[in-house]
Amino acid sequence: MTDATTTPESGWPATGKSLLSTDARTRKRNAAETRFKAYGIAAISVGLLFLLTLVWTIVHNGIPAFTQTFINLEVELVAEKLDKNGERNIDDIKKVSTFGYNPLIKEALIAATAGIESDVSEGDLTKMLSSSAAAQVRNFVIANPGRIGDTVEFRLLASSRVDGYLKGRVVREDLARDRNLDAAHLDLIDVMVEQGSAGRVFNWDFVTGADASESRPEQAGMGVSILGSFFMMLVVLLLALPIGVAASIYLEEFAPQNRLTDLIEVNISNLAAVPSIVFGILGLSVFIQFAHLPQSAPIVGGLTLTLMTLPTIVISTRASLKAVPPSIRDAALGVGASKMQSVFHHVLPLAMPGVLTGTIIGLAQALGETAPLLLIGMVGYIATNYPDGVASGFLDPNSAMPAQIFEWAKRADPAYYERAWGGIIILLLFLMTMNIIAIILRRRFERRW
Repeated sequence: MTDATTTPESGWPATGKSLLSTDARTRKRNAAETRFKAYGIAAISVGLLFLLTLVWTIVHNGIPAFTQTFINLEVELVAEKLDKNGERNIDDIKKVSTFGYNPLIKEALIAATAGIESDVSEGDLTKMLSSSAAAQVRNFVIANPGRIGDTVEFRLLASSRVDGYLKGRVVREDLARDRNLDAAHLDLIDVMVEQGSAGRVFNWDFVTGADASESRPEQAGMGVSILGSFFMMLVVLLLALPIGVAASIYLEEFAPQNRLTDLIEVNISNLAAVPSIVFGILGLSVFIQFAHLPQSAPIVGGLTLTLMTLPTIVISTRASLKAVPPSIRDAALGVGASKMQSVFHHVLPLAMPGVLTGTIIGLAQALGETAPLLLIGMVGYIATNYPDGVASGFLDPNSAMPAQIFEWAKRADPAYYERAWGGIIILLLFLMTMNIIAIILRRRFERRW
């Protein structure tokens, strides 16, 4: 084959150009394609930049919440003050309130700072400690009454100002008008850190602990709200999965094609796009005001999130069922299987990866929702105690991770703002875990046909 131009005998006008040469129109088209690729790469780069910025912001602001400043003190548990009768009667020991422990902690602080030159008066030393320090010592004595009379080393929480100073959140200029702490306290803390009697360590109580009042941000934790989210997800899983899958199987395999089913399908698609706060209003009116279920209870949050999750599960399950080739159904019916047998023995197992994936993604979406929980009161409840059992876990007032993060973010103390970022990290870890489980289940149950 040779490179030749067309001739008049061929029926085409001669252009005098080779077929292998690039004309202006082709160059223009190639340039447009190159520009489109460049636009795509630029869009991906901008998206990755924003993603990295988001991840860096969350990690940078949230990681400090997982560490906390503690002060090590040797507290003498004076028997004359904690057990005046000397009988080690637990009822008598419990009568001593936290006010009776404050002088013991103060004496321990005075002894710990005796060799340090400081302008801090002895009466102001306790400002470096959290207001929960006395309760921590009291709980230890009640649990170990036999230690009364001994000198016990305690690792007590420092105040939020001291913790913020060691984390760089609080600077000396911020204490100019602070009544709780001044620069002399910070000088004292610097010396105690050098001596090893104070410092930052990993704080498991942030992961396993309960919420605290606005005056004790250093004691607040996510543990109880994590458990509240767990009970809510159990309710969603136990209700949304069977109801959503059953509805999907009926609509896709058994329901006749008429106006009624068309109307149902349209409404399901519309419900998937309804704002979540609308479901919160529905849960408030139906489950609390009409059914009189306990406010702020995980069962109410679970029922509300079930209504919100059902459209997502139905749509994903129907798509999975529709993806199964019709030949599978025809082959099952051809060998004598009934319609139900062909669906449950052949179609549904093949569609199970998509069903599980859609269910877990729906659960992950429900786990991160905040607006419905605002309407049923879970954001206004301070979860300070773990539930006593399974029944109380469902019926007693509690909080959830998104509601807890929202509550912390609106509090005035900057320490709570830091904890809100830390709570976001925990929530993202849960969401990533659920998505990883969805990928594993999809690959585990995926079948080729």
